[in-house]
Amino acid sequence: MMRCLTLLQISLLIVSNLVQAADPVSAANPVKYKATESLSKGKHLVFIASDHEYRGEETLPAMARILAKHHGFDCTVLFGLDENGEIKAGESNIPGLEALETADGMIMFTRFQALPDEQMKHIDAYLKRGGPVMGLRTSTHGFKYGNKESEFSKYDFQSKAEGYELGFGHQVLGQTWVGHYGKNHQQSTRITIVPDKASHPILKGVSNIHVQAGGYNAVPQDDWNILTIAQPLMSMQADGEPDATKPPMASEWTREYTGENGQKGRVFTSLYGASEDILNDGYRRMIVNATYWLVGLEDKIKADSSIDFVGRYQPNTFRGGGYARGVKPEVYLGFESPIPANNDTSAPKKQK
Repeated sequence: MMRCLTLLQISLLIVSNLVQAADPVSAANPVKYKATESLSKGKHLVFIASDHEYRGEETLPAMARILAKHHGFDCTVLFGLDENGEIKAGESNIPGLEALETADGMIMFTRFQALPDEQMKHIDAYLKRGGPVMGLRTSTHGFKYGNKESEFSKYDFQSKAEGYELGFGHQVLGQTWVGHYGKNHQQSTRITIVPDKASHPILKGVSNIHVQAGGYNAVPQDDWNILTIAQPLMSMQADGEPDATKPPMASEWTREYTGENGQKGRVFTSLYGASEDILNDGYRRMIVNATYWLVGLEDKIKADSSIDFVGRYQPNTFRGGGYARGVKPEVYLGFESPIPANNDTSAPKKQK
């Protein structure tokens, strides 16, 4: 009997391995980090990373580790994947989005996604129930369907759908793509707190924010609760001179959106968050604090809580297409592996 059971187990294992070998993508996502503390009362966060330039695939797993290890959130990280199950920045293929069914918060770093309907339906369902949303940088233009047929094309950043004009960015985060404000990669950004918002829980313990990402234009709406403003600098250094031709603009804000049945969902939007931005302690703390606020745990925010990186974090400099090659999500399992897994960001040369 034991021998038969052992043979059966071996057979099942062989079949499972064959299935995974035939479909490496389905086996690749997600990366899960289990909470090691109890501060967040079992809250589950889902991180969605697939942008082309700002290394969201490095920012989000690094933040997920911090929030799991130091703050007690259960974190699921999903990446854009190619046909081999390797992370491909900006790829419109993010398996594992069904994790949103049990999510208490969704944290996005996406750009120009045209996800298959079978994947997008999970984001749609989450938004219909008014789930809390954090959107970083290019998430303002997180979806782009163009002429591609999809029942979810209303999420396009240029959407003309009646009642959902300008898509996800405008309807949920509060702004769609507007444009750069200064010279990206040449001008960094100093972020300061709006004085009368200094007591907001998201800003507790936050100071001296300087980020590498260049300025984004912001067109404030009446329902924005603007927490911070961003000043483009004349260099990439924290002590750079302000660009006198570029007055400060809004950079982080909160708002609410309305789900299908009238449920109100909390929203935190940041126009920054690139891989090198989170090296700044002030910015990283703001994102941690905003996560607590997002899921209604602002009373748990501490000005001196740990925001230390978990495992080595040495980000690649952000640029279009400059993502680490040959990395599968499982490389980031656990708390010890380096993020990113490598610094090989060169695209393979085309054969003549």
